[in-house]
Amino acid sequence: MKISIIDYDMGNVRSIENAINHVGNYEIQVTNDPTIIEASNCIILPGVGAFPDAMKKLHEKKLVDVLTHEVMTKKKPVLGICLGMQLLFESSEEMALTTGLGWIPGKVEYMKPGQGLRVPHVGWNSLILQKDKSVFDYLHDDKDFYFVHSLWVNCSAEYKLATFDYGIEMTASVQKDNVVGMQFHPEKSQKNGLAAIKSFLDWAQIQSTGGSDA
Repeated sequence: MKISIIDYDMGNVRSIENAINHVGNYEIQVTNDPTIIEASNCIILPGVGAFPDAMKKLHEKKLVDVLTHEVMTKKKPVLGICLGMQLLFESSEEMALTTGLGWIPGKVEYMKPGQGLRVPHVGWNSLILQKDKSVFDYLHDDKDFYFVHSLWVNCSAEYKLATFDYGIEMTASVQKDNVVGMQFHPEKSQKNGLAAIKSFLDWAQIQSTGGSDA
């Protein structure tokens, strides 16, 4: 399976690449070349930093149209990680109201957890699974993942694969058809995170060969 990790100067692309190499033998390209993206079977959209800066970079590198075509028209499996997950949605209020990729309905908002909890949310938290069948089927008693973020995705329950409790219940992972997002950092979440990446890639492999497993 050919995997494109999107390089737009906003992501920890090498740690994602290393994590993928750890869980399987894939053909990986860290790229912003439309031709390579079009030839791939699966897309990874990482992200670290601010939403407005990320969207600006994607537009400057002329990636928005090609990514939208590959994901929304050709239905290529895509995984957004951390900021990359937030970019999947319609808008963010970070710094200034900014339009996102709009592949999943919803908006990104500042966290207001209350109960004296600190923002940003940094550290380990346990997933609360929302679906009977998902890429997190491998999880049993240990559901801890590593988070670093100040904003969260406010979206319909139908798109939530998992949530977490941080004063209030917030979105941890999402899916709409071929589009999957993880707010936590799987590449920093040890064995659970590597298993999450492997589970997504196994699912993506099925999709890219014409399968229909959820």
